[in-house]
Amino acid sequence: MKKIISEKFVKQAIIKWLYRHSWARNLQAGELRDKGIDIRVRHNEYSRYFLIETKGEGSQNSKSRKSQCETHFIYGLGRIVTRMNAGRARYYYGLGLPVSNARIAIRRLPWQAAKKLLLYIFSVDHTGRVMQYSWQDLKRAQE
Repeated sequence: MKKIISEKFVKQAIIKWLYRHSWARNLQAGELRDKGIDIRVRHNEYSRYFLIETKGEGSQNSKSRKSQCETHFIYGLGRIVTRMNAGRARYYYGLGLPVSNARIAIRRLPWQAAKKLLLYIFSVDHTGRVMQYSWQDLKRAQE
């Protein structure tokens, strides 16, 4: 039985990935019970921001596992969309999910919406490996 990937694990893995990819300036990461965005970070070399909402896996209850993954994806998407603003700075948005939830997001999130909203999917596996999916990746997966 695989260990459940927690929201904290997803967040820590994405923060490490961001550091390795020059997104470390002014990093702000909320705690599990904090209100607001989970990760807010500025690129090291130019004035671009990433706002990332993270979610973990649900319980191991096999009867509702698929519906829990679906619910976490939808809930996370709703949280990130409600935080989008049309301010002066150009923001990139991300949804950080465990692999099982990310598969649903890659399949269900229309690539056209991801392109328009500058929305990326971050998939985190049990080892902490992070994969970033752009709208182009979603388009390829959905064809």
